[in-house]
Amino acid sequence: MDTQAFRNQVDQDCSCNAAFLQLTPIQIKILDGVRSGQLNKQIAFDLGIAEATVKAHMTTIMRKLNVRNRTQVALTAQAMKYREASAA
Repeated sequence: MDTQAFRNQVDQDCSCNAAFLQLTPIQIKILDGVRSGQLNKQIAFDLGIAEATVKAHMTTIMRKLNVRNRTQVALTAQAMKYREASAA
């Protein structure tokens, strides 16, 4: 699936909102780091946790958001950020 097709799917899929509600506060912080383009090592340093913990949270985040890779996580997070901004 190309990037534009994935973005269109995210825009049309309301279940993403429910998935974001399932994220814990630390997972939201990690998601924000991924959206910002940070590496796991950088996210771990910023949050004061181990890189392995970030990886474990990333696995959970991908499962909750029903995506397969880090790029899709970042695109989903970005799409939700825009949606939140336009709703406010």
